[in-house]
Amino acid sequence: MAKGKSCVVLPFVVGFVGALIVGWWLFPKMLYSKKVQPIRFSHKVHVEDQGMACDECHLFREDGSFAGIPTTEKCAECHSEVMGEDPAEAKFVEEYVNKEKEVPWLIYQKQPDNVFFSHIAHQDFDCTTCHPDVGNSDTPPVYYENKITGYSKQTMKMWQCERCHAQKGASNACYVCHK
Repeated sequence: MAKGKSCVVLPFVVGFVGALIVGWWLFPKMLYSKKVQPIRFSHKVHVEDQGMACDECHLFREDGSFAGIPTTEKCAECHSEVMGEDPAEAKFVEEYVNKEKEVPWLIYQKQPDNVFFSHIAHQDFDCTTCHPDVGNSDTPPVYYENKITGYSKQTMKMWQCERCHAQKGASNACYVCHK
């Protein structure tokens, strides 16, 4: 009888361990592809060296919604010509500013079309409450794109919003965000 149990238990244990490895290690690696931004952008140079704040480039529209990534035109206010020795800046000026072309930035925090998110309602929070602290980074973080949805792995999840709202006593009603 003991030999019969081992014939059942051993394949179960091997299968269980195999499922854990596939589910926690292999599948996530297969689900996401790593991408890099088209141009290396240094937040550190702009924040530390130039003393710029997030809202100097990342602006609100008149209706209070967030405009997101700055346009090439906005960047060209300072970068109409190459200012330093950085090859990434030279590439930016040559390929985008001079050609009046937008950089196809990969967006880390993208919400579905059915979600209305008001940055203006959250303006009392520091940007790093919800977004990665890139102010000290010399290179943008790796972009992990979900091969099925096309969204970034870094996009905030609903549970994060719900947790913060619950902690602050704010409404978690769906109609608040979903229009």
